[in-house]
Amino acid sequence: MRLCFRASCMTIALLLAPHGEAAQLKGGKEFLTAKEIEQIQDAQEVGQRVKIYLEAAGLRLKVAEERLNGKESEPGDPLEYYSAEEMVEGYYRIIRSVMLNLDEALEKPNTDREKFGKALKALKETTERAAKSLEILKKIAEEKRKEELWNLVNLSIDITQGAHEGAVLGLSKQPETRSKPKGKGH
Repeated sequence: MRLCFRASCMTIALLLAPHGEAAQLKGGKEFLTAKEIEQIQDAQEVGQRVKIYLEAAGLRLKVAEERLNGKESEPGDPLEYYSAEEMVEGYYRIIRSVMLNLDEALEKPNTDREKFGKALKALKETTERAAKSLEILKKIAEEKRKEELWNLVNLSIDITQGAHEGAVLGLSKQPETRSKPKGKGH
């Protein structure tokens, strides 16, 4: 399974290379809030970490779309001073972090495979939803002629597709868990 997931990560690297990933990602601003960083540091198990990351990723796409549609942040919102472009870049960096966390978990012999499978399932479901949001953001970027945003959305679409494919492949390699029969006498 490790080779399959890594192969997917390599596919993503190849997909990103022609787009000049390094040139398009600024990487200056922290892409997680202080609270999210604290939660991730406290979460020792891969499934918990992935869940926190994926919630943060989804929030960034939602906020980016809201910003592009004119909705302002509430005062005190930890994402208040981030632009739509920074939100999409944050999403990209979060998905990349999820993939690295999953790859790292595979290196550890004591990783709970059932929890790892749940993390893959969460990644699969999140990337399915994110793909739809990213298409909306791409259309908005085109309509508003926001080239930087359009480029970041395309990078995010690439990594989302790769992460989804990796999750699907990883799930297909997971051992099947037997469900306990329901009902009397079983």
